[in-house]
Amino acid sequence: MTFYVENETEETFAEGEVSFSVEDTVEKVANAVLEMEGCPYEVQLNVLLTDNDGIHAYNKEYRNIDRETDVLSFPNLDFAAPGDFDIPEDREADYFDPDTGELILGDIIISVDRVREQAESYGHSRKREFAFLVAHSMLHLCGYDHMEPEEAEVMEAKQEQVLASLGITRD
Repeated sequence: MTFYVENETEETFAEGEVSFSVEDTVEKVANAVLEMEGCPYEVQLNVLLTDNDGIHAYNKEYRNIDRETDVLSFPNLDFAAPGDFDIPEDREADYFDPDTGELILGDIIISVDRVREQAESYGHSRKREFAFLVAHSMLHLCGYDHMEPEEAEVMEAKQEQVLASLGITRD
């Protein structure tokens, strides 16, 4: 997997004396989701870390929603069904990097302000909140949604399964 992380902020996710590697967390969570979903390809993933003002601007520009949020997901694939990585031959040029042969999965934008706020609000670590948002967004990039109660139930179970498999708990 090739992933690119860009940080528009100065945030390092330090909590007192405890900090975590954003890159390592993205890689572990993304790989766990892809493995769980049976993705047969090497993938490319872009992750942008921004603040509340930045994510508000992206949300307004790309989704016409005039407010901040915690995470935005921009999938590159059109899935016939969630987690169905059967790529139609006529779409391969749209989905794969011609130089590396990797599947271009999509983009994730995370508000570091919301990571901090939500971790405090939910009473768990920033690493857990960040990992949760990466797992949530990765599932969107794999074709899952949570607009209907049944879809939300599936996504929530998968998010918890991934985090539990990595030992990233609410403690």
